[in-house]
Amino acid sequence: MGGKNKQRTKGNLRPSNSGRAAELLAKEQGTVPGFIGFGTSHNDLGYVPAIQGAEEIDSLVDSDFRMVLRKLSKKDVTTKLKAMQEFGTMCTERDTETVKGVLPYWPRIFCKISLDHDRRVREATQQAFEKLILKVKKQLAPYLKSLMGYWLMAQCDTYTPAAFAAKDAFEAAFPPSKQPEAIAFCKDEITSVLQDHLLKETPDTLSDPQTVPEEEREAKFYRVVTCSLLALKKLLCLLPDNELHSLEEKIKSLLSQNKFWKYGKHSVPQIRSAYFELVSALCQRIPQLMKEEASKVSPSVLLSIDDSDPIVCPALWEAVLYTLTTIQDCWLHVNAKKSVFPKLSTVIREGGRGLATVIYPYLLPFISKLPQSITDPKLDFFKNFLTSVVAGLSTEKTKTSSSESSAVISAFFECLRFIMQQNLGEEEIEQMLVNDQLIPFIDAVLKDPRLQHGQLFNHLAETLSSWEAKADTEKDEKTAHNLENVLIHFWERLSEICIAKINEPEANAESVLGVSNLLQVLQKPESSLKSNKKKNGKVRFADETPESNKGSEKCVSSEGENIEGWELSTEPSLTHNSEDSKSEDFLSPLRKKPLEVLVCKLAEMSINYVNEQKSEQHLRFLSTLLDSFSSSQVFKMLLGDEKQSIGQAKPPEIAKLAQKNPAVQFLYQKLIGWLNEDQRKDSGFLVDILYSALRCCDNDMERKKVLDDLTKVDLKWNSLLKIIEKACSSSDKHALVTPWLKGDILGEKLVDLADRLCNNKDLKSRVSSESHFSERWTLLSLVLSQHVKNDYLIGDVYVERIIVKLHETLFKTKKLSEAENSDSSVSFICDVAYNYFSSAKGCLLMPSSEDLLLTLFQLCAQSKEKTHMPDFLICKLKNTWLSGVNLLVHQTDSTYKESTFLHLSALWLKNQVQASSLDINSLQVLLSAVDDLLNTLLESEDSYLMGVYIGSVMPSNNEWEKMRQSLPMQWLHRPLLEGRLSLNYECFKTDFKEQDIKTLPSHLCTSALLSKMVLIALRKKIVLENNELEKIIGELLYSLQWCEELDNPPVFLTGFCEMLQKMNITYDNLRVLGNTSGLLQLLFNRSREHGTLWSLIIAKLILSRSISSDEVKPHYKRKEGFFPLTEGNLHTIQSLCPFLSKEEKKEFSAQCIPALFAWTKKDLCSTNGGFGHLAIFNSCLQTRSIDDGELLHGILKIIMSWKKEHEDIFLFSCNLSEASPEVLGVNIEIIRFLSLFLKYCTSPLAESEWDFIMCSMLAWLETTSENQALYSVPLVQLFACVSCDLACDLSAFFDSTTLDTSGSLPINLISEWKEFFSQGIHSLLLPILVTVTGENKDMSETSFQNAMLKPMCETLTYISKEQLLSHKLPARLVADQKTNLPEYLQTLLNTLAPLLLFRARPVQIAVYRMLYKLMPELPQYDQDNLKSYGDEEEEPALSPPAALMSLLSTQEDLLENVLGCIPVGQIVTIKPLSEDFCYVLGYLLTWKLILTFFKAASSQLRALYSMYLRKTKSLNKLLYHLFRLMPENPTYAETAIEVPNKDPKTFFTEELQLSIRETATLPYHIPHLACSVYHMTLKDLPAMVRLWWNSSEKRVFNIVDRFTSKYVSNVLSFQEISSVQTSTQLFNGMTNGSIMEGLALWKNNVDKRFEGVEDCMICFSVIHGFNYSLPKKACRTCKKKFHSACLYKWFTSSNKSTCPLCRETFF
Repeated sequence: MGGKNKQRTKGNLRPSNSGRAAELLAKEQGTVPGFIGFGTSHNDLGYVPAIQGAEEIDSLVDSDFRMVLRKLSKKDVTTKLKAMQEFGTMCTERDTETVKGVLPYWPRIFCKISLDHDRRVREATQQAFEKLILKVKKQLAPYLKSLMGYWLMAQCDTYTPAAFAAKDAFEAAFPPSKQPEAIAFCKDEITSVLQDHLLKETPDTLSDPQTVPEEEREAKFYRVVTCSLLALKKLLCLLPDNELHSLEEKIKSLLSQNKFWKYGKHSVPQIRSAYFELVSALCQRIPQLMKEEASKVSPSVLLSIDDSDPIVCPALWEAVLYTLTTIQDCWLHVNAKKSVFPKLSTVIREGGRGLATVIYPYLLPFISKLPQSITDPKLDFFKNFLTSVVAGLSTEKTKTSSSESSAVISAFFECLRFIMQQNLGEEEIEQMLVNDQLIPFIDAVLKDPRLQHGQLFNHLAETLSSWEAKADTEKDEKTAHNLENVLIHFWERLSEICIAKINEPEANAESVLGVSNLLQVLQKPESSLKSNKKKNGKVRFADETPESNKGSEKCVSSEGENIEGWELSTEPSLTHNSEDSKSEDFLSPLRKKPLEVLVCKLAEMSINYVNEQKSEQHLRFLSTLLDSFSSSQVFKMLLGDEKQSIGQAKPPEIAKLAQKNPAVQFLYQKLIGWLNEDQRKDSGFLVDILYSALRCCDNDMERKKVLDDLTKVDLKWNSLLKIIEKACSSSDKHALVTPWLKGDILGEKLVDLADRLCNNKDLKSRVSSESHFSERWTLLSLVLSQHVKNDYLIGDVYVERIIVKLHETLFKTKKLSEAENSDSSVSFICDVAYNYFSSAKGCLLMPSSEDLLLTLFQLCAQSKEKTHMPDFLICKLKNTWLSGVNLLVHQTDSTYKESTFLHLSALWLKNQVQASSLDINSLQVLLSAVDDLLNTLLESEDSYLMGVYIGSVMPSNNEWEKMRQSLPMQWLHRPLLEGRLSLNYECFKTDFKEQDIKTLPSHLCTSALLSKMVLIALRKKIVLENNELEKIIGELLYSLQWCEELDNPPVFLTGFCEMLQKMNITYDNLRVLGNTSGLLQLLFNRSREHGTLWSLIIAKLILSRSISSDEVKPHYKRKEGFFPLTEGNLHTIQSLCPFLSKEEKKEFSAQCIPALFAWTKKDLCSTNGGFGHLAIFNSCLQTRSIDDGELLHGILKIIMSWKKEHEDIFLFSCNLSEASPEVLGVNIEIIRFLSLFLKYCTSPLAESEWDFIMCSMLAWLETTSENQALYSVPLVQLFACVSCDLACDLSAFFDSTTLDTSGSLPINLISEWKEFFSQGIHSLLLPILVTVTGENKDMSETSFQNAMLKPMCETLTYISKEQLLSHKLPARLVADQKTNLPEYLQTLLNTLAPLLLFRARPVQIAVYRMLYKLMPELPQYDQDNLKSYGDEEEEPALSPPAALMSLLSTQEDLLENVLGCIPVGQIVTIKPLSEDFCYVLGYLLTWKLILTFFKAASSQLRALYSMYLRKTKSLNKLLYHLFRLMPENPTYAETAIEVPNKDPKTFFTEELQLSIRETATLPYHIPHLACSVYHMTLKDLPAMVRLWWNSSEKRVFNIVDRFTSKYVSNVLSFQEISSVQTSTQLFNGMTNGSIMEGLALWKNNVDKRFEGVEDCMICFSVIHGFNYSLPKKACRTCKKKFHSACLYKWFTSSNKSTCPLCRETFF
């Protein structure tokens, strides 16, 4: 039929739908019925517009609106919601004319969709409606009548947001003044709509039963009914009075329907609530109509009085009151005693069923409206009524809710007062009200503490006040008399129950508390009660006197008003409100007298229980009683007839005072004894009694005398603490004791206490427990930290003295141990000081407290090693001094500027970093404390303060210079060695001393401290004066450069640099935060002036790109400015050289060359002479920027001319102890020049030049050799280094000379070199190596003292085999050493092999290179003696060279310590240049030598050597170690970049280059070397490796298998096959042939060789697998031959000595 995607018939322009049917219907009948629901008839459509045909919609409405309106008729909620939102947006955005086109169709859509089941749709509808209204405004008027009914219902929607949206729309359409008019205009239509909804609609007519679920239909119906009822109420309320009569008929017809009255009993609470609201509105607006319907209204409302639904209740009770008010004869239509009152009684007996706050406020108006005829007999009715109210209070729900219980209590008293007022004079009712209601009610409350929190006592006091006021002011004497009788009767009964509660030995605690609270409230004047109550609306009875009302509404300050701002407050109820008992003056005589009598009785009763039974409960009660009723009369009563004296030793004025004042007498006779009872834990209430007694004294002087007297002897410390605490908790109490607190007696006692506590004087022995000890500290803390009106509690002079005591104690702590400090009073002092500083907001600091603050700061800024403080105390100390500094910087006036703390702490800090020796830990602690201090100072409003503080710590220029000079000079070693700086004087006076091993130089500490301070200041944008920032950064750079230049810096220095990094104290951070524009100028000035490190700093900054070369250029633009040369200028140029352009270097060189001519001997050695200018030339040449061959030759000639003229300057074969540093300096520069000349000069040298260079080199080497004792002198060490360097460079030059290159050299030069010069070098250097290494077994290669090892060892690597064999070393032979080697060879081995263990890599590599050349020569000596190793041994074995094997044994033990505990397969990373590194390197190099030796041996010897290795298990150990050292992935790092199809380079494919000088690849040395050794073992000892592999555990087996097959197998296979293919060896009878043919031929020859030889019957081989022997051992019985090794294994494994074949005994 109507498939969406089907092709329509041609000409059928519109789809088939119900709209077509509607259109036809419209044409026939003229209208289209507006279906608002189902089953509505035509005549009901007056309020729904009929819509003209769909054609018209199409033509009149904008197409977009048309689409949206169609969507609104869909059933899907989301579609409707989005469409409505879209409609609203379009209403806002489109022009008014377009929107107006929608109006004719809007009412029908609105009326339907505003009742939609989905609340979001309803809300969106109202929001869209508002937008429509705002757009069309008055154009809506024609459609109002059809909209208004539904609109009003929408404003009463049960979904609040939808209701608010509808109200907003309504207010947008009509201002408040116009709303009644609009409602009146549409009143008939509204009433019709609402009436229809209330009377005609059902769930099935509102929603389609076929499509909408029943639950949804019912929910919609209930909501519509609720909205209709509320809308009708709204209509009645909004309609003007003059319009109401016109509605009466319609309302009357509604009220005539039984269906309407049934809504009062409806099951849905919302409908009932709306119904009762409507009833109230009808009573209010149309009372006449309701009177007519009294027979229906009265039962409907009054019989629902027990409806306890929280939704219904408020509306119901409002309706009840309106019904009683409107319909006077309502009781004719219901049976009050049988139907209404029982229901009411049930509700209020049950405490309103959780709705007491709603129901109970209605009770008084309710009973006030009851006619007398209904309430007769009155006595019974009111008795039952009040009894029910009281019963409501006892329900659990009411007790647990303060608001519920307050509502019940309030209602009870209101009703009680009303009934009393109405029935005054009727004695029975009066008696009933007091005896049966009020007194039992009070009694019940006194028993239950949960009810005492309510306002009962206040209500009672208020009720009594109203009766007393009425009795006082009533003109009618009879009424006044009746009220007085009621009051007298009440007090009699109240006294009875109070006395009953107290008059028990074990009085109930709650009851006692209740009585005291009750009496306190009753004692207050009426005015103070009012201020405690919330201002609630009250019902005032018509005949109550206005005076009483006025009196009751006077507002006086609340009970606790004076307590505000006090820190240690007690319960407000126990606080006395006014001095003496003036408040009692306000009490009516009708209350005052009976209350006093009652109080005296209770006091007397309590003291008796206290005296006789020591009842604490009664004593506490007495305390609260006296707090409110402290009068001489009561104290007199408490003393009774006792006449005992207060003590013999008391001063006469105290005795006299006690005689006069019973309170004082009571204090001495009773109270002091109670206070001093030790077992009493809480004495606070006794102190309250003390204050009550003091209140009875006449003046402050009397009170001071009493307290002073008590302080001297009677009062214990904890009592004093309690008294002072109470004074702090209340201004009244403080006022009573102020003179005593400020007095001498207490002050002196507290100072004495501080002294005893701080020095632990005999306290611990007397103090019974730790808590008593801490109580005394609490007391001290209290008197120092509590302030009243910005003043101390005690006298200022005593505060000062106590602080001095605390300070003295802290000062002594450094002398105590950590354990003693933990146990000392420091912790308590911290607590006291912290409280003192924290609380002193308004008070100025005492002078002594600044000293205390300084000591606290010092204790925190020093390490634990100095202060001996445990961690918990350090933390406390820190918090304490920070609180003090915080107080200091926040003081409102400028006193902190004169602060001694700030001044002294800055001086102390300056002294700490400059004078005292700090280690890293101490410096860290110091910096941390300074960080805390400065961050606190930053909180000050005065930013100038920080700058001043940093200025105070900043050293002067002289102080900086001293600190720089005191830095050890080892830093110079590296720059000198590397040629970055040149020196010609001895300046190494300050070196690290033994005691300095851990302490940091003062320069480092000072620069770190100031940098830290500056960093904090810069973060807060604080600008420093006097270029302080640049100076501090310069000094920091100096410190860091000094650390960086040190070779082998001690651990504490590397730790220092790490600490600076962690704390972000770096140049980059300071540069980013501050303005460092003047820094570079400062550095250049200092570099030009002093040179040394300042010059290196500039180079470092340029190198690290912290400074660009453009910034530097202006500082060296004028080259002439650097001449004449000074040390500073020289060093500056040398540091800049690597960064200068070629032209700039040429300019500097040009300045130097003329200066090299015509110097005297003295000038040659001076800085501004030959030495300095040659040094600059060398620096320029070092960076390959001089390519002028002629120039280089020219300078060489100048140097040669120097030799002719001043030969004694050249240190040839001489004793250096006589040489001056200047001469050494110039020699070093000449040697450097010659080395550089060799490297960079491309033009050929003349024979004379070669002679000069080579002869000089050898002569300088001889000097080096002869002066070994002076190597500790830095310039001599440097001389030795450059001499060896020159020798090395020459060796390298001649070593690389080929036939092609030798043509340019003079004839005979190479032969001269080989025969004389090279021989001379090695004959000098080899002994030096032996002696240098013999003197010291542990020489780190990075140490300056061993600097010459590198060039010397590198030179030795060029030694030839012949030179080695012709050595002149002293003989070194070892007893019992098995060897076939000649003595000279054995000596060489014994001398050099142990050096593989030497703790210097250059030595190890040089020795390896030398021994490597010897290894192929050694096996022949064993070969010559091979016959001596016969077959008589079971398994013949031969040791490789004994010197190597004994070395290997030592190394194996060392390696076991390093690697033994690590599982095989777990890779170990060895730290380069560590001790372990040298052990492992030596071990692997030794194995390389052994394997090289093994490879050079014949196959027979190999068998013997391999058997030896098997026996010693050395190879097994090696293999295990290798699998701990070889990397998991042995590929070269750089191969990742190479071409992907090529095989990656690995440590197995690449040859290992062990360079002595190159240290960049050090981390790869051990892994690469391990791989190299493993490769050699697999290549040369494959069978042994396989045997080890097969015998290893499964885990190791898999690791080895995986690694070897992945990385090694293919490399080995490739190499083996290549070697066969490239071999030049030919088999007999073959000129060419494949590998297979060659192998077949070889097998043929072997078969012939061993023809006739039988297999060994154990291994079934002719040749033995390991020792390559033939079967020789024959059985005498069966004549079969076996290998010796096989038989040995057979016998040991079988434990038999029989022939394996014939089983006969083998002989």
